[in-house]
Amino acid sequence: MIAINDIFEAKLLIVDDQPANVMLLRHILVGSGYKAVSSTTNPLEVCDLQKKEHFDLILLDLNMPLMDGFQVMAALKEEGIDDYLSVLVLTAQPDHKLRALDAGARDFVSKPFDKTEVLTRIRNMLEVRLLHKELHKHNEFLEHRVQERTVQLRESYRETIHTLASAAEHKDSDTGLHVQRISYYCRELASQLGMDTEFCDQIFYASPLHDVGKIAVPDHILQKPGTFTPAEWEIMKGHVTAGNDILIGGQSPYLKMGANIALNHHERWDGGGYPRGLVGDAIPLSARIMNICDIYDALRSARPYKVAFDHALAMDIITRGDGRTVPSHFDPQILQSFTRNAHVFCEIFETRVVAEPPTLT
Repeated sequence: MIAINDIFEAKLLIVDDQPANVMLLRHILVGSGYKAVSSTTNPLEVCDLQKKEHFDLILLDLNMPLMDGFQVMAALKEEGIDDYLSVLVLTAQPDHKLRALDAGARDFVSKPFDKTEVLTRIRNMLEVRLLHKELHKHNEFLEHRVQERTVQLRESYRETIHTLASAAEHKDSDTGLHVQRISYYCRELASQLGMDTEFCDQIFYASPLHDVGKIAVPDHILQKPGTFTPAEWEIMKGHVTAGNDILIGGQSPYLKMGANIALNHHERWDGGGYPRGLVGDAIPLSARIMNICDIYDALRSARPYKVAFDHALAMDIITRGDGRTVPSHFDPQILQSFTRNAHVFCEIFETRVVAEPPTLT
């Protein structure tokens, strides 16, 4: 319910080229308790006045020189000044009433004025106008709360990811800097491929979870410096399904993408990967991006079973092959983009060599 004081404090504008009509309406309104009554005899001023003052109701004469009331309403609508503007038209011509309503007027008053009719119509229109303003404020408040909650929820998702990634790092000390660089590689490559901001954001935070399943791999296998036995290799390959099992129930978009990446980042474009031997586009895009980024960083990094390779050698292996890694393992479009922008990935590797958690932006 709108309080009576709110109605009397509403801002009103009288627009009529006849000063006598303006004086009469002002006398009626001010005498009835309205406190914010403005007026103009120049219809050309209405749009600027409305932009400045944001009147709650405009009492608008239709028959004016230079710019009639219909043109004023059209100008207000064209300017998009207010999504709900109350216009009460003043007219002595009956055939103008329906036309005025079609043009955007909320109601009309016939000339000569009847004081009771004028005050009743203004009161009713202001109640609707002020209720609309209250609803608009409430919607803005709710939207703000939703935005706040969305930010809180996103930060909660990211904290979960950071915790899971940290758990994997404690299991395998070699992965700490690796998972941090992976975030930047994947986001950069996704952007180069034309993916939208939402996808790039998700892969930045989801990609560090690619090896979370290594938590399930025994230490003596995970940290073995030599070659795996066939049985050990089968256990090692199990980290992809373990990672998917850990993440698959998550409802956040980060955990959903993380599960896809964890399960599929060792699949190969030519079908020679694991665990399912997927071919081509059957492999999720996020996992195809992750695959080449993971290979590049593994080649650049020292491991218990290998020394670190420099950028040139790593790129030569990726683009030409070394028997173990060959170009047919990678999505051709992704490989082309990665190769074309190889210097960017080199810079990421060389600048992300100090432990530093991804910025939560």
